[in-house]
Formats: sequence, C-alpha cells, structure tokens
Amino acid sequence: MRAMILAAGLGMRMRPLTLNTPKPLLRVGDRALIEYHLEALVAAGFEEILINHAWLGAQIEAYLGDGSRYGARICYSAEGEPLETGGGIFRALDWLSPAGAPFVVVNGDVFTDYPFARLPRRLDADAHLVLVANPEHHRAGDFVLSDGRIREEGAERYTFSGVSVQSAALYEGCTAGAFALAPLLRRAIVQGRVSGEFHDGCWVDVGTVERLQQLDRDLRETQPDGN
Repeated sequence: MRAMILAAGLGMRMRPLTLNTPKPLLRVGDRALIEYHLEALVAAGFEEILINHAWLGAQIEAYLGDGSRYGARICYSAEGEPLETGGGIFRALDWLSPAGAPFVVVNGDVFTDYPFARLPRRLDADAHLVLVANPEHHRAGDFVLSDGRIREEGAERYTFSGVSVQSAALYEGCTAGAFALAPLLRRAIVQGRVSGEFHDGCWVDVGTVERLQQLDRDLRETQPDGN
C-alpha cells in the first residue's frame, strides 16, 4: 500500500517564514515538519511514499533525497503550478493505485500522533477519513460520523484531519488540471461511499505562524534532548 504526503501549497499564511523555505521544511521541535509524517508512515509499514511539491520544491527533494535514510522509497511529483489537493492526487493516481489498490493521503501541513498502522488496508467505500475534535479556529467542523460512516448532516460535527485512505474510484470522471478534493468527497458522502473514524489524540493544523510556534514550543518541552 502506497502513501502520498501533500506538500505543494504556497504557504501564503506562513509568510515571511515561507519566502525562502517551503512549509514542509519549517522546523518544529528537532526536525522538519514533514519528517514527522515520514517517520510515522514508515513505522506503520508504509515504505513507498510520494510527495508532491510546487513552491521551492527543489529544496524538499534535496533535503529528503530518495528516502533511504528514513527507511522509505520517496518519489516526487513536481507540479510547477499547484494543482490543488484533488488535482495533485489525480496527477499521481497511476503510481498511487496500481491495479486499483487503495492508498493513503496525508496533508503535509498538519501534525498528529495518529497511528497510521490503524488505517484500513482495504476499503468498502471510495474513501475513509480520520476526523478529530474541532479546533478553536474551525468550530463548525466538517462532517458527521455515524456508525462508521461519514455524513453531511447530523447533531455533532467533527473536523477532517487531512489523513485518509482513498480509492481511485473517488476520481472517476476527473480530468487533468487543478481541482479541489472536497467536492469529490461530498459527492461520495451523499452516495454513502465514505467511511470514517475519530481520533482523540494530538492533532494540529499548522496553518499559521502562531500555531507553528506553539507546536514548536510544545515539542521542545517533550523531546528528550531539549533541541
């Protein structure tokens, strides 16, 4: 089973930090943000990993290399101009889903202790989403979780964590170019084709300088060497 880390964002909300450094390489604690995902995926048995990039993407390739030092084989999808989440995944679909196999997608700008080994290796749906409690900056949430299925309507809503397992069937009818993932997920949800689970552990949307700095402080307090 293969995995993709989404790392093609422009990092506009993180400027000036991202003027000369792509967001996935910003450091929190003792390493670059994207390294936490790489290490966690490899620990869970995902060793073939694709990373898409656009803004300053050559730095990402130079820093991570072929992935051998992480115990992974890293491939890259250089987009030039960002293709948005859906378009970026669709561009890499042939690599991600050989023979129609499901694949893992992780947003590169989140931090989480979610155990990737818990993700389903097989799907009875078009996608499986990991949901988390709504953060202060997104109190309305995204989706409802009911009996292991994701729904649009319901009493209690949760936030999509950016961690998912997806099937190539989710992209049926799509064509090359830039497009968002959310409309595809909502279409599949209406059809009852999206399963889900709730993660009650650590999750941070590292989308602003302030949240990045807070995460850095928190990690430096807990990492043994204090770096």
